[in-house]
Amino acid sequence: MKKLLCVLGILAAVSCGKRELLTLFVGTYSDGFYAYEFDTATGKVVSEGDFPEAAGAFARAPMPNPSYLAVNGARIYAVSEMRDSSASVYAWRFGGNGFELLNIRPTGLPDRGEDPCYVSTNGSLLAVANYTGGTLGVYKLAKNGAIAPLDSLLISATGGPDLSRQATPHVHCAVFTPDGKHLLFSEFSADEVGKLDVVGQHVSQYRRAASLPADFGPRHLLFDASGKHLYVIGELSGDVAVFDYAAGALQLKQVVKADQVDARGAADIHISPDGKFLYASLRLRNDGIAVFSVASDGTLTQAGYTLTGPHPRNFNITPDGRWVLVACRDSNAVEVYGRNAKTGLLKDTGYRIRLEKPVFVGF
Repeated sequence: MKKLLCVLGILAAVSCGKRELLTLFVGTYSDGFYAYEFDTATGKVVSEGDFPEAAGAFARAPMPNPSYLAVNGARIYAVSEMRDSSASVYAWRFGGNGFELLNIRPTGLPDRGEDPCYVSTNGSLLAVANYTGGTLGVYKLAKNGAIAPLDSLLISATGGPDLSRQATPHVHCAVFTPDGKHLLFSEFSADEVGKLDVVGQHVSQYRRAASLPADFGPRHLLFDASGKHLYVIGELSGDVAVFDYAAGALQLKQVVKADQVDARGAADIHISPDGKFLYASLRLRNDGIAVFSVASDGTLTQAGYTLTGPHPRNFNITPDGRWVLVACRDSNAVEVYGRNAKTGLLKDTGYRIRLEKPVFVGF
């Protein structure tokens, strides 16, 4: 066994001498996702590994196109982003020595589950966003973490003005509200945020939670740590919308520009662990990460911009806030950036985790 002997089971962050190790998961548009030990002291992965196609990885979960993962303790749910009836969501159990497959479920009815691109869980329910299928699928979870058969499938709407990208329904993200009472999801083609009520292991009563400006193309949704503010990034507009959230209601309070070149490829958003900065990734032109400072009322002010490698589809911030890892699909690398806690700005370390078409990073 090549990995350090101090690694036992799933780790959030564990001390091994002076080294602080974090279990890093990287999803790909390839034949599996990988686990690494990331050293938060150096900003690098532990170099030993058993997979020549992913240097430094100590475990691999084999499956096609695992483009997004939901990590819930030792349970990991991964979507297989396929544009046919093979599209599925997988349930895995992770331990210090690797992955155990629990089960697999299709991500929708025939012709309504293609290209699942996002998965989230509240521990008892699992939500899957199907982009090409244009649907939101909801599943119950068994006590052992396995996925029960599809419980609910909601078909999204259209109505946006971009007839090349909004002519058919698309769902790109689904998140459970911090109060546990609702499930919100991005209706990309309708320029809306949809809402379902959550009661036990059921969802019901679809309603429109919020309308966004025309041609917004909502992609990812993100609550801050307080649960009082929701941020929505628009893939088409390149904007970030800021909402107040209370008692199931959303109130739009600000829209700010992240994409300054109108590339129409905005992707991911994250907030630093201290809550002081929000980051947004932009693709297709001028690829990089926009940095915003976050005021006490949740509003944003742009603070900077860092160029990255091509197609930063996804990124994440280490729990200690020191590092930002960017999955650059088209350079076959996860890029590592140091983060200035005072200014929020990023600095390229030059270090790269090399593997084929990385599109997700998580801890």
